[in-house]
This record gives sequence, C-alpha cells and structure tokens, in this order.
Amino acid sequence: MKKYFLLFGLFIFALSSCKKAATFDTAAQAATDDGLIQAYLKLHTEITATKDPSGLYYQVINAGTGAHPTDASNITVGYTSMTLDGVALDSRASSYFAPLGQLIEGWRIGLPKIGTGGTILLIVPSGLGYGNTAHGAIPANTVVIFNSITLQGFN
Repeated sequence: MKKYFLLFGLFIFALSSCKKAATFDTAAQAATDDGLIQAYLKLHTEITATKDPSGLYYQVINAGTGAHPTDASNITVGYTSMTLDGVALDSRASSYFAPLGQLIEGWRIGLPKIGTGGTILLIVPSGLGYGNTAHGAIPANTVVIFNSITLQGFN
C-alpha cells in the first residue's frame, strides 16, 4: 500500500512540476508597440506619420510616378533600418531585389503606397515585422523603422 502512495505522490509531483507554455498575446504586444511608436513620434516632431488600419505607421516622402507595386511584384529598393532607440540594423544603398509578397507584412502594406522613384518611411510594429522571435540582429518584439525606402523599380 505504501508503494501505491509513493507512486501516486511521484505522479502528482511530476504533473505539478510541468508548466504549460505561456501563450503569446499578440493584442497586448500590438498595444505595447503602438504606445512605443506614439512616444517616439512625440519626440520626433519632424515625422508626420499616418497610421494605417493595420497598425503600420508611414510617411510618404515622395510619391513617385506611375503604377504601384503589388504582392506579385519583384521590387528593387534601397533602405536603412533602425530600432526606436536609434540602433542601426541594416542598410542597402541600392539594388535590394526581392518578391514583395515574400517580405514582412509592413513592407507589403507600405510599399504599394508609392510608385517608382518614390520614397517612404515605415515604422513597423513587431507584429507586422519580425514578430516575437529574434531575426539576426533584431530582437524579438522589436519595432523597426525603415528610413527612406526608395522604390527603384519593380516588375
């Protein structure tokens, strides 16, 4: 009988020591990101960004000309990126080529707002960027600013 109590006790201990994985709250993270972006914009009054219904903030610096890219477009751009606290992440002066439909959601929403030769600033909340996992030098849940993305062309 003592064996059963001992086995039962070990079983209960084993079950109680198992933790359920915490679920990620995307709505809470989106609210956090939005608060951080609004605070950033209050400090940087030179930026007159518009908030898209998706949560993306953007400022069209130059609308460009002609048609605008779609998800099916292969785009060529130049850009720089940084975090809200000014840490440089990446820079491509020109000729970054990629299918728009395979890039982060923030670019898929923002780049169709300009035509060829156009320039846009995107402030991408983490949910429209790299999400809750690290991506190279970009920590999880990071708002990324893409300064002056210039759409050099698309097909």
